[in-house]
Amino acid sequence: MIEDNETCPECEEGNIIKDPARGEVICGECGLVIEDHIIDQGPEWRAYESKEINKKARTGSPGSLIIHDKGLSTVIDWHDQDIFGKKITPKKRAQIYRLRRWQIRSRVHSSLARNLSKAMSELDRLASQIELPKDIKERAALIYRKAIKGGHIKGKKIGATVAASIYAACRLHKLPRTLEEITRYAKVSKKELARNYRFIVERLNLKIPLMEATDYVSRFSEELQLSPHVQKEASKILGSARKKDLTIGKDPKGLAAAALYIAGVLEGERRTQRDIARVSHVTEVTIRNRYKEIIKNLNLKLDV
Repeated sequence: MIEDNETCPECEEGNIIKDPARGEVICGECGLVIEDHIIDQGPEWRAYESKEINKKARTGSPGSLIIHDKGLSTVIDWHDQDIFGKKITPKKRAQIYRLRRWQIRSRVHSSLARNLSKAMSELDRLASQIELPKDIKERAALIYRKAIKGGHIKGKKIGATVAASIYAACRLHKLPRTLEEITRYAKVSKKELARNYRFIVERLNLKIPLMEATDYVSRFSEELQLSPHVQKEASKILGSARKKDLTIGKDPKGLAAAALYIAGVLEGERRTQRDIARVSHVTEVTIRNRYKEIIKNLNLKLDV
């Protein structure tokens, strides 16, 4: 920490200014930032009682597992300007250039760090394309980090393990995302994704809850632009089918697709089996087989 009686190392003037808002100590003559990222250990609020102090006390922002170094590193600015926006001297610029170069090397200095850097970048890209919420992204990042820490991804492609981690996170949170959806944007095949997913689940001993047909109704309805009435009717149909044991051993996506087809017809919002198959990633044959079983066992009359 700079003392009050010190001078600027660049111009040797004593006009030293402390800027608590920016956390910096600067020279008032030449504008050199002498120190930065100075932390004020005191609170920025006022409190007059001990209860108030405990209530208002806080910690800093949490890091993020999505960032390879968890967002806890310091970044050296690239603008080559002082606090007043003036260009810094060539001598100081050379020093900062060397610092930046060493910073980049230190942040990705090991094979583990390089792996995490690539993996978290791919995870962020893929999660953004399939529109995952932040909590799912964080869970996927945690799964990947556990896999690499346990030595479970040696010899495996980073992209395949990232995609499998994302799918596992979706399944753990019962978020309706299919293998086909993830494969569409991932740089791996569906077969490779499924294989890596099973491997991660087994090695990390993940307790994956079973997906139910009703979990997919809202998602498929949204893509098919069906009304809440159709969604509600489809859920009722699936509830009745479950009571008659029609859902046992059946793919929940196929059941949801069939229920939405039936509900659409009943509510006057018919969608073609082809459109529903495209959204649900099941075949038209599967939809026909499931809806025939449902209408037969539930005694439903359909004008198809």
